[in-house]
Amino acid sequence: MTPRPQASVEVTVEVVPANEVACADLQTIFGSRGQGSRCQCQRYKLQRGESFAGFPVEERVHRLREQTDCGNPGSGATSGLVALLDGEPVGWCAVEPRTAYEGLIRNQRVPWQGRAEDKDDSGTWALTCVFVRAGYRRRGIGRALACAGVDFARRSGARALEAYPMTTTNAIEEELHVGTVGIFAEAGLVEIGRPTLRRAVMRIDF
Repeated sequence: MTPRPQASVEVTVEVVPANEVACADLQTIFGSRGQGSRCQCQRYKLQRGESFAGFPVEERVHRLREQTDCGNPGSGATSGLVALLDGEPVGWCAVEPRTAYEGLIRNQRVPWQGRAEDKDDSGTWALTCVFVRAGYRRRGIGRALACAGVDFARRSGARALEAYPMTTTNAIEEELHVGTVGIFAEAGLVEIGRPTLRRAVMRIDF
């Protein structure tokens, strides 16, 4: 069984491993239009030689289902967490060993600039996406997901958890999927680098 994360914030939000919810709940969160529905949290999952133009949204939905193992509460693994508000699916975060994000390792400079990090270190996890459903934002759900992500990584045996958030909220929706410095600071992560003016590297060691 996947470990159950705990989150304590000012709103009553239950956060559960994504394998414990129906696959339809994930699509309810991402919606039918906008960047979330197009991405399906596959940006950092692209394999070598792949691009979004190379496969349709339906394939991204299929891959997300396989990665989360949604609808299978007895699964021992998943790729993220789902936030529920009064039983309604309202948010998602992606949290896994950093090595699970091939696109992050291969194409992104933010996590690595100025650092002598071992890209093959599976003991370091990463929380790469925080997405809150339209109509439920600014209610503390993103903070609940960040806190639960820390707890989930710790319970899953991670030695550390990193995030690569925006340093400003003055950004387009597509940029904000990585979260903000504020929500991760409240979850206990500390800033260890600022590779660009708009992005930070944050980390918590267990």
